[in-house]
Amino acid sequence: MIKNVPLAAYFRPKNLKEFFGQDKIIGANTWLLTAIKADKIPSLIFWGPPGSGKTTLAMIIAKETKAEFKELSATTSGIKDLKLIVEKAKEAKRLGIKTILFIDEIHRWNKAQQDSLLPQVENGTITLIGATTENPSFSVNSALLSRAKVVVLETLEEKYLVKILERTSKELGFKFKKEIFNFIARVSSGDARRALNIFESFVETSGQGGREGLELVKEIISKPGLMYDKKGDEHYNLISALHKSMRGGEADAAIYYCNRMIMAGEDPLYLARRLIRFASEDIGLANNSALLLAVATYDACKNIGLPECGVNLAHCVAYLAKSPKSVAVYLAQKEVVAEIENSGSLAVPIHLRNAPSKLMKEMGYGKDYKYTPLEDSSKQTYLPEKIKNKKFLKK
Repeated sequence: MIKNVPLAAYFRPKNLKEFFGQDKIIGANTWLLTAIKADKIPSLIFWGPPGSGKTTLAMIIAKETKAEFKELSATTSGIKDLKLIVEKAKEAKRLGIKTILFIDEIHRWNKAQQDSLLPQVENGTITLIGATTENPSFSVNSALLSRAKVVVLETLEEKYLVKILERTSKELGFKFKKEIFNFIARVSSGDARRALNIFESFVETSGQGGREGLELVKEIISKPGLMYDKKGDEHYNLISALHKSMRGGEADAAIYYCNRMIMAGEDPLYLARRLIRFASEDIGLANNSALLLAVATYDACKNIGLPECGVNLAHCVAYLAKSPKSVAVYLAQKEVVAEIENSGSLAVPIHLRNAPSKLMKEMGYGKDYKYTPLEDSSKQTYLPEKIKNKKFLKK
């Protein structure tokens, strides 16, 4: 919009006063603010969702500490690019100048690439600030994690997005009703970049063809940009919340989390598979019909797809949430697996074995077996001798 630069980049906060929404980590008396003022910034890993301010905060830290700021994107760079920056950082260090290297999406660098940072971080050639939307416990090497402090950035609250939009509007010289800012903030899922991109499109098209106000904003966004990653933390957060809501009998919450995932683009068959598992794991013998409905829901999702199968999923989720629960089968299965792993391939009792040949009959296969429909089999054993008195299923 301005000199061919997107608003999100042009109006990026330039100092801590303009940086909104992360008071828990950069507010008054926080350790990070104290470290910045004392010019004692350690290497950091910023972990947070898109648009929460990871890159911006790194830039501000470099400016506040008068350090050289170098930036790499892990999606387009590698060790060769790192070496060039390290050489310049060594020269700057000899002149008493610190270098902050910001690596965006650091989780996309492989182990060897991440390991190449270790000596530079340890000898103080660079101060690393890595940014990731993935849980660093799983996406960043433990050796690198031990040399950096993880800082968690949260999604921005709507009030801070409104502040950002109002400041941007003022800078541009435009005046809009507060309801415009409130609505954009509400549908941006805590992402400042998304909020500014929506606002930029709104400003550029406002008044064209008589379109303006909330109707124009709704046309621009078409649907909320829900924060979600099918293989990331939010995926696991939501499926965990769905599972636990059903387990706790909270149908309203269960339907909510189910639809959050659907609207964010989750595969309905994935959800249906989880419901099938839940029907046996958490409901089990308390209501055998739950498994039938879950399997039928999977078939419905497979046959008609979205959006129609959304109501089938909601139907099943509500039923499973309201159903009585029993984990007896689930616990029995876990105990049986543990027993098999511990005791190995125990011999099947000889009276339970089939005897299709003369030799097998002579060896005693099937001897003294009690046929339950016609004989008293109350004293007959079924488990291998070593564990014949084990009780796995506790009702």
